[in-house]
Amino acid sequence: MKNIIILVLLLSTYLCANNKEKEDTVYFKWIPKGVAGLNVSQTSFTNWSQGGENSIAWVTKENFGLYYNAKVWRFKNDLQLAFGRMKLGEAKYRTVENDLYLESVFTKLIGWDIDPYFSNTIRTTITTGYKYTDSSETRIADFFDPGYVTQSLGFNYKEGGFSSRIGVALQETFTNNYREYSDNKETLDKLEAFKLETGIESVTDAKYELDQNVLFNSKLRLFTRFTNMDVWDVRWDNSITAKINKFVNVNFNVLMIYEKSQSYKTQFKEALLLGVTYSFF
Repeated sequence: MKNIIILVLLLSTYLCANNKEKEDTVYFKWIPKGVAGLNVSQTSFTNWSQGGENSIAWVTKENFGLYYNAKVWRFKNDLQLAFGRMKLGEAKYRTVENDLYLESVFTKLIGWDIDPYFSNTIRTTITTGYKYTDSSETRIADFFDPGYVTQSLGFNYKEGGFSSRIGVALQETFTNNYREYSDNKETLDKLEAFKLETGIESVTDAKYELDQNVLFNSKLRLFTRFTNMDVWDVRWDNSITAKINKFVNVNFNVLMIYEKSQSYKTQFKEALLLGVTYSFF
């Protein structure tokens, strides 16, 4: 009887160790993601009777992620980078893409349809941004000038490729030279380099496969201030990616932005790109 008890204990210990190892393999691990893409367009003319100008344009986009999965915890980090330049004829190079977006979301799974979360997002340009006219260029932004940092605490819902979260938020705006983005309009005697706002933030993500090798991604961010809840900041980023083969894809992107501190008018950016992509992980 004693030998049977010892055998049962040894077997139980072995099974528990195997289950723990399996759980660690499934749940407790960091999962990296890295995808980089380069899109190039070039046209050259020599003795061309129908007219035209030489041109070259290139855009690079990178998407990196680092995710940690545990039994009751999820930690998601996503970094999106986009930078591009173009040159038409004898004119100087002009920047056509210049964006950095970093999002970190920490979620606790509590067994409900919604789970509590804490998030932090950073938005800025990668380098100097310009406003162009036919004959001039004017600097209007630089790295972290302005820079937007937002922390949010609330509840998150996720089902398949759809997730939506809403919470109470703090938003900080940092500037140096371009203080019109952080200025408090009520103080007329100075231009502030820092602005703190409290409000509500909502972020909705949708990822769906429209067809084989055709993926639709949409991200809608809304932010309103407690002091002015009838005005919302809107950032709606939509893209359709069609994968031609392992390295080549076509990407169509539409980005809509409305932020009163940047412009009283709604901003739109549309891009159709054919290029090479490479997955690091």
